[in-house]
Amino acid sequence: MDLQLNSSRFLVCGASSGFGKAIAEMLLSENAECILTARRGDLLDKEFGSRYSNRVKIIEGDLTDPLLIDKLAETAAEKTLHGVVFNAGGPPMGTPLETTNMELWDDAYQLVMRWKISLALRLAPLMTDKNYGRMLFIESKSVKEPIPTLVLSNAFRAGVVGFAKSLAREIADTGVTVNVLAPGSHDTPAIGRVLKKISETEGISLEQARKKSESTVPVGRMGTGEEIAGLAAWLLSPLSGFVTGQTISHDGGSISGIFG
Repeated sequence: MDLQLNSSRFLVCGASSGFGKAIAEMLLSENAECILTARRGDLLDKEFGSRYSNRVKIIEGDLTDPLLIDKLAETAAEKTLHGVVFNAGGPPMGTPLETTNMELWDDAYQLVMRWKISLALRLAPLMTDKNYGRMLFIESKSVKEPIPTLVLSNAFRAGVVGFAKSLAREIADTGVTVNVLAPGSHDTPAIGRVLKKISETEGISLEQARKKSESTVPVGRMGTGEEIAGLAAWLLSPLSGFVTGQTISHDGGSISGIFG
């Protein structure tokens, strides 16, 4: 299928590993141009610089830093921006009473929610002025079914979904779509901290923790970055123009609700 992404231009956040890296790879394989950002600029250069030097611009920085948001917005405005992927790592694991405090809540707000809203408010006008754009937030299945040990993620990712839905309705008639992907367990570096926590809590090996985690997924395995990247690329393409304000699961059937 031709996703019609040739020469389109995207901003991909958190592109040095995991979902961000996989989505960047997919977009570049479709001959798109990408602005890539992450804290590890050296990893971005290693993974993308030499292979796609003429179609990639690398901007190193921390997404919670307002100066980076300024730089990304300014770079995006240099010429037509067709889409943006809001993606970054998650906050520490924890439960409301036993393992969190207000400092962790403040940090999680900055990491999970605030920078996305700030950047979205800067980029949305660039797209609405052109009557075209795709905004895609990569969150978690916890927005549909809270995960007991991830209270910080549960709270702020749900807040991002509320923002995305509201923004989608506000700009729906401009040709700009706003959607959310809600991934479950995927075989990316981020799953390591979850497996480590299971291993330590239950006194089992990492391999046993992995098998236990996979046993909770109806399809019997974790997803791959390439699989979610394929869906993301379609949502970022012109073919998805009638899909907006949606939170789409990518979880191997693990959400039990009928609207999972």
